[in-house]
Amino acid sequence: MQWHSVSDFFHMGGYGLYVWGSFGLTAVALAGEAWLVHLRRQRILAALRNELLEEGTT
Repeated sequence: MQWHSVSDFFHMGGYGLYVWGSFGLTAVALAGEAWLVHLRRQRILAALRNELLEEGTT
C-alpha cells in the first residue's frame, strides 16, 4: 500500500482506527504488565527483608 501523505498513512485506507487502536491497547497492556511485575518484585523483596529481620531477632 502506498500513502501520498501523512494523513493517508494514519487513515490506513479506512482501517486507521482499528490499526492504531490495536497498537494503543497493546502498548497499554505491555506497560501495565511491566508496572505489575515491578509491584510484585517490590512486595517479594519487602517480604524477604521482613523474613531476614525476623530471623535475626530470634
